[in-house]
Amino acid sequence: MESIEVVVGRIGKPHGIRGEVTVDVRSDEPDRRFQPLARLLAEPPRGSAFAHATLTVRRVRWHQSTLLVAFDELHDRDAAESARGVVLRATVPADETPDDPDEFYDHQLEGLAAYDVDGAHLGEIAGLVHGAQDLLRVRTNDGREALVPFVAALVPEVDVAGGRVVIADRPGLVQPLPEGDEDAP
Repeated sequence: MESIEVVVGRIGKPHGIRGEVTVDVRSDEPDRRFQPLARLLAEPPRGSAFAHATLTVRRVRWHQSTLLVAFDELHDRDAAESARGVVLRATVPADETPDDPDEFYDHQLEGLAAYDVDGAHLGEIAGLVHGAQDLLRVRTNDGREALVPFVAALVPEVDVAGGRVVIADRPGLVQPLPEGDEDAP
């Protein structure tokens, strides 16, 4: 059976002195993805000296609304600090779909046609950029690349089965500003 990688979180700041870290959860199923002994792929931010390709979950707990995770590879606060910003990915079966109908895996979105709310074809979803705010990478009809925040106000409809995404385009977001409007807000 084929498998895919899905983003499940991003490591935040250290918590305490024993290597525990906060995790910005990117999954609607954190209890499923962050189980003890789970091995997660680690993608460090550009320029990071973080050397681990995978991290193994040792312990998980919630502190108020923050997920705290201890990994076998992070033994102290310095190691935890070096992991700040690392994107965590889980390997899942390719035919698995999220339980939440408003949650999507990257591979489900890549290649979908992008339309504006009036039905005009804008281009194609080329991928996603994961960070503090997830962004859709749209390859426009004229070959440019536009980044659209993946929020309901700007992406009101995702129809995976229909092969389309609707983007509430704003001037300069996907389509370039009209000539002479470069100073427009």
